[in-house]
Amino acid sequence: MYADLFLTLLFSVLLCKEATCATNQTFPNYFKFGVATASYQVEGAWNEDGKGENIWDHLCHTNPDFVDDRSNGDIACDSYHKYKDDVAMLKDLGVDFYRFSLSWSRLIPLGLAGSPVNQAGIDYYKNLIQELVNNNIEPLVTIFHWDLPETLQEYGGFPNPEIEEHFAYYARVVFKNFGDSVKYWLTFNEPLQTCHEGYGIGFTAPGYKSSGLAEYKCTHTLIKAHARAYHVYDEEFRTQQQGYVGIAPDTYWYEPASGSVSDQEAAERALQFTYGWFANPIFNGNYPSVMIERIDERSKLQGFASSRLPKFTDEEVEYIKGTHDFLAINAYSTLYVQAKEEEVDTAVISYDSDLNVDTFFDDSWEESASSWLRVVPWGMRKLLNWLSKTYNHPEIFITENGVSDTGGLNDDRRINYYREYLSNVLEAILDDGVNVTRYTAWSLMDNFEWARGYTEKYGLYSVNFDDPGRPRTSKASASYYSSVISSKCLVDNCE
Repeated sequence: MYADLFLTLLFSVLLCKEATCATNQTFPNYFKFGVATASYQVEGAWNEDGKGENIWDHLCHTNPDFVDDRSNGDIACDSYHKYKDDVAMLKDLGVDFYRFSLSWSRLIPLGLAGSPVNQAGIDYYKNLIQELVNNNIEPLVTIFHWDLPETLQEYGGFPNPEIEEHFAYYARVVFKNFGDSVKYWLTFNEPLQTCHEGYGIGFTAPGYKSSGLAEYKCTHTLIKAHARAYHVYDEEFRTQQQGYVGIAPDTYWYEPASGSVSDQEAAERALQFTYGWFANPIFNGNYPSVMIERIDERSKLQGFASSRLPKFTDEEVEYIKGTHDFLAINAYSTLYVQAKEEEVDTAVISYDSDLNVDTFFDDSWEESASSWLRVVPWGMRKLLNWLSKTYNHPEIFITENGVSDTGGLNDDRRINYYREYLSNVLEAILDDGVNVTRYTAWSLMDNFEWARGYTEKYGLYSVNFDDPGRPRTSKASASYYSSVISSKCLVDNCE
């Protein structure tokens, strides 16, 4: 049976290279389309109007070689000064909503609970939000997108449990100042990258390498901080503001490399160690059982007095469980997963050894400009079905999806990516009954792509970073996406 499915998928992939495989069905009327950016990647003005230093400011300035092209976000797209231009682009696209993030250090320069709030930062975001509202574009706001105030990093960053208190203070400031106009909130973007890449393997700021230890402490604090912010909203603001709060983890779709039981278990384990790591406590009350059992056992074998995976108290389990109003997912690509022999050397302490699977791309899958991203549209449909089944059929927001290239206005490969991925989204909705209600393209415009700098482009609009005015120019994909939004159709003619 599995072999038949594999051959069917392979045939479909080969066929899709010659012609579009997109469905000619239309998206439901309730479905909303948007685009996304993040504060450090687009705003610039890194030290203007009272903004404090964040961990990306600090890392890029003290270790410029961390970024491929030795660039930084000091100016980026200059959205701090050009936010009206950004909204004009959004208006031209016809999007229903704009997902953007707030800069913690722009709003609270020291980041600390009880420290002064920067009125200039409040004014900037109020002006942006009002510009969106004036143009009938709904704001979907991410409270934290990787840019921790440097002061808090000097306190130990997310592995320090005190961050929960500081984040709760920050969230309260945000809800109080913007909640009358903002109805949809995301507490954290891609916490896997914040913790695993930031504190485990050092691929993102602050660039620490303490895998199997610090990333678990980071996650423990971050999940409690999310729950705290949710309860702050629920208890102090929801009655008046009538909004919704979620979190946006990310994952690949992990496809078993074969039909063997061991490969299927390995693929499920990979999903639980990535998406489930963050979602399971919020939806079900605790870390996935496979994580708890494996890390407990390995910790004992390694001579630890207690598990390297911190434990929630019974009170914390109840406090965290149910702190969601929807399920959000950032999804870009797919990996094959193969079971491995269990590690014999228990001296190896790392997240990867705790997970213990092999992952790989199929060589036939189309490449992008990013080494971690291959084009695998069918993985999106499978992932949405897994999320729906695993978390009891929640409302799902796709909060990021997109593909990179090296630049150019005639970006047909991006058009094909959006067409094929959106087709799988639509089939998941209409044919499988998955409750997906929003789709967010990454990104509105080319921007600072973290450790890759400006070498990779994800935008619907090109930005000339060599011009001090940072002019924006629409790409072919912007025209295509705009037509999809207006027609709710992916091809020339729909049913």
